[in-house]
Amino acid sequence: MGPSHVAPPATDMLDRTRFPVDEWALTESRYSAHDLGTTESVFAVGNGYLGLRGNVEEGRDSHTHGTFINGFHETWPIQHAEEAYGFARVGQTIVNAPDAKVIRLYVDDEPLLLSIADLLEYERTLDFRDGVLRREILWRTPAGKRVRIRSTRMVSFTQKHLAILTFEVTLLDDHAPVTISSQILNRQDGEDEYHVRAKAMGEGVDPRKAEQLDRRVLLPEHHSGDEERGRVYLGYRCAESGMTLAVAASHRLETENERTVHVQTADDLAKVVYSVEAQPGVPITLTKIVAYHTSRGVPARELLDRCDRTLDRTCDQGVEQERADQRAWLDAFWARSDVEVPGQPEVQQAVRWNLFQVIQASARAEGQGIPAKGVTGSGYGGHYFWDTEVYVMPFLTYTTPRAARNALRFRYMLLDAARRRARQLAQKGALFPWRTINGEEASAYYAAGTAQYHIDADIAYALSKYVGATGDVDFLNREAIDILVETARLWADLGFWRNEENGSFHIHSVTGPDEYTTVVNDNLYTNVLARQNLRRAAEAVRTMADRDPGAYEQLVRRLDLRESEVREWERAAEGMSIPFDEHLGIHPQDSHFLEREMWDLANTPMSKRPLLLNYHPLVIYRFQVLKQADVVLALFLQGETFTPQQKRRNFEYYDPITTGDSTLSAVVQSIMAAEVGYHDLALRYFLSALYVDLADRHSNTSDGVHVASTGGVWSALASGFGGFRDLGDGRWTIDPRLPDAWESLTYRLTLRGTRVRVTVRPAELEMSVEHGDHPLTFDVRGESVTVAPGEPVVVALKDQGPRLSGEPSSPAGTLRADGTVISAIVPSGE
Repeated sequence: MGPSHVAPPATDMLDRTRFPVDEWALTESRYSAHDLGTTESVFAVGNGYLGLRGNVEEGRDSHTHGTFINGFHETWPIQHAEEAYGFARVGQTIVNAPDAKVIRLYVDDEPLLLSIADLLEYERTLDFRDGVLRREILWRTPAGKRVRIRSTRMVSFTQKHLAILTFEVTLLDDHAPVTISSQILNRQDGEDEYHVRAKAMGEGVDPRKAEQLDRRVLLPEHHSGDEERGRVYLGYRCAESGMTLAVAASHRLETENERTVHVQTADDLAKVVYSVEAQPGVPITLTKIVAYHTSRGVPARELLDRCDRTLDRTCDQGVEQERADQRAWLDAFWARSDVEVPGQPEVQQAVRWNLFQVIQASARAEGQGIPAKGVTGSGYGGHYFWDTEVYVMPFLTYTTPRAARNALRFRYMLLDAARRRARQLAQKGALFPWRTINGEEASAYYAAGTAQYHIDADIAYALSKYVGATGDVDFLNREAIDILVETARLWADLGFWRNEENGSFHIHSVTGPDEYTTVVNDNLYTNVLARQNLRRAAEAVRTMADRDPGAYEQLVRRLDLRESEVREWERAAEGMSIPFDEHLGIHPQDSHFLEREMWDLANTPMSKRPLLLNYHPLVIYRFQVLKQADVVLALFLQGETFTPQQKRRNFEYYDPITTGDSTLSAVVQSIMAAEVGYHDLALRYFLSALYVDLADRHSNTSDGVHVASTGGVWSALASGFGGFRDLGDGRWTIDPRLPDAWESLTYRLTLRGTRVRVTVRPAELEMSVEHGDHPLTFDVRGESVTVAPGEPVVVALKDQGPRLSGEPSSPAGTLRADGTVISAIVPSGE
């Protein structure tokens, strides 16, 4: 049984004595050293390029120090225990960049250390409206002096390379010498860095964590200071990847107290130290403006010049202007992206936190992908996966299409590398890497990595949805069409015909989304998405030939495209093998899935979860047990190709054997539970997904926020409870499933340049145009409804079908296709 069969999650999973409800902010009202890893991730600030973990300003008392720049990575040779042709050769790992968050405070030469400090007051708040992390504490020093400390931290959405920090100190009772040491600290010292060691996989190894290097990663290239301007500079080059980085900080101290300043720089440390004779009631305010620039090879010295320009511009414009620009940027973001759940303040807070995380991971990821952990941590090595296309792209496509386009252009820029990878695997076309930063495959375990060919179809799917929702035919014709053609070529070459005439097209030896079942034949998800990929490629080529002959001729010359290829794509799509078991009335996950024994999850203790950390892969592969939704995900992404009866039967079969060991699963199970009638279960899955990171439900939020899950929260709201589906070619449907306890749900969709607000209530659906000049037409439960600017519409909702109570029962004891009974077998040793 999956997570739906354990104790149901409460509506609210946070300790509200520590994290009070605020619909527009996440506040921590009491300091705790017991969950620093989690709070460092959930209080991180970033913009998709630069991310600062929520470490304390003082630089100590941290779980994992972290400053991350999207795409800034080191490479290393992958050591395989046994070599084989085509294995991934070069690993890539995001680098923990020099840390500019550090501002250390000494009063009477006593350091502020939160873990031992006498804190009379403490509050830290991440505000979703202005993107600023604020902290205010009242510290009683060992000498009994009360000190008020206020700080702010902001990573700019309007200036990609910029972060602004402030630190204000006020003595309340008595005078004292105060020292503020503002630092840029590079911790690449062999201790707080990555380590890759030649050791066998053993207890405690977690493949979800970043690889680590046991050598120095960042080689110093420059350090200097400018005491007059309060500026310090550090520059580095990665030892193997050759990537370069520069960071610079400009300081301004404002106070009426007497003070002196000292600047010091070395290879791994640059600091500006202020010594102040502080008087009671006289504030000391430090403003620290930081710029980071990176490159694949530009000398660090040149990057330092770019840092100077960023700092000069910010100093000229002023910090208040930057904050105003930040607020205006986020005002626009929330205007097109907010999802409102009136009467559910705890849910509303968590929803906005999740949506804020998506934009922090993607807004300025220009020229790079969207890492699985965004820029909040080193989990998964900073790699890009299919997570982006399937879980993050829907939110971006329908709310912030420019960010969606940037993410797709990044895939286009990797197309040559994908072509090379396909050739390595003896295939035509292009095969995008399962996990990567620089475009090369970085997954050392091919069974759950390279074998997931479905990433090609996932990218084509996201591309098709983006073009359909935006009408961006220019992007399709100039660049993106190449992705569709090369991925279609891959499927046509990878698959084969069984009985050429009126036969069926099969795809063998692949892995679907469920990584507990690998290297199988005719994975349902893969075949269904590959069919869509082939059809879309053929349609796009034929439409281009008809409507833009010039672009078509360029495509033909550029890719040596032949008409016979397009016809073969259409034939392969039409003949695609889609496994179906007539006896059980379900689609087997693959051609042999139903032949496996059933894993007895009910008797598998939680101490053995997740399974991937407690059982050898071969043990898991022998059973019917899922890490995450596979067939059920296909039901959502390609729902128009399945009947309502098939959807329900498939959901009822697979839900009980899905472990939920992946954070990608709950949102999809919520969406499909809502569609097939399990409304209470849908809400439970949604709440589980909603608090994945806020409540650290998978015990690894310390490695960074699960960005795919946060994006999936939007899909669970808009597509699950909100009922939105994009069928392609400008065909959009809405069939909502509002939870019983909710009075309404409001979400926004931007389609073809028009933004429409959709409000779902128990008995009606209201739609109105908030922005744009063109009307939009939706199918609402079989009724065609057009909403135009200035003409809101209200539609009475007809019966939404049965509401099923309880949850799907275990399929154990049902029949296999061969008529034998499936038994519930516990793996040996349990």
